[in-house]
Amino acid sequence: MKRCVLLLAALSVAAVAGCATPAMRQPDSSPQEAAAARYAHPGPSAITLYTMINNRSGAGAHSSMMISAPSQRVIFDPAGSVRAKGVPEIQDVLYGITPAVADFYERAHARESFRVRIQRIEVPPQVAERAIALAQSHGAVGQAQCTQATSGVLRQLPGFVALRQTWFPNTLADQMATLPGVTERVLREDDADDKTLAVAQFETGAAQPRP
Repeated sequence: MKRCVLLLAALSVAAVAGCATPAMRQPDSSPQEAAAARYAHPGPSAITLYTMINNRSGAGAHSSMMISAPSQRVIFDPAGSVRAKGVPEIQDVLYGITPAVADFYERAHARESFRVRIQRIEVPPQVAERAIALAQSHGAVGQAQCTQATSGVLRQLPGFVALRQTWFPNTLADQMATLPGVTERVLREDDADDKTLAVAQFETGAAQPRP
């Protein structure tokens, strides 16, 4: 009986947290491919939290974050399902996050059934570098554990220690909103639910960046 209760609790958390994972993990890119794609974004170091929210229920569906450090800009996308050719991925860390790739990543998640809550905070360069190191050392994340992984990395960083580790994307986003210096926007689009269409457009160069 106890095992059944624990199993039901775990399934409940997975259903609410809603993080997706590909049915079949693609092989990791090589370190050489990741290094060749490296992109360092000009301007201040920053961390951007993405929260995907179901437009019908308001429930959080996924958490991830973009980390812009002096060395490079990456996205930690634990248990994520948006992957594209030309964007190397190793253990749920995406490399080569140019402006075009960042735009694609955001828009691939914003569609008729989901919106994206985007929260950005500037951080000291050493904090951003630490965030990348923690994401890289975390390892691939299992289904429904995206927010656990994202919040677990964040709360190890100076300036983020007040954040509680949580399973729930909206809870993490609401905590993030209380930090000094956070800016926020919400991205809504009316694309079809099939994210593979956005991936195909990006890979063929058919995607048009936002004006």
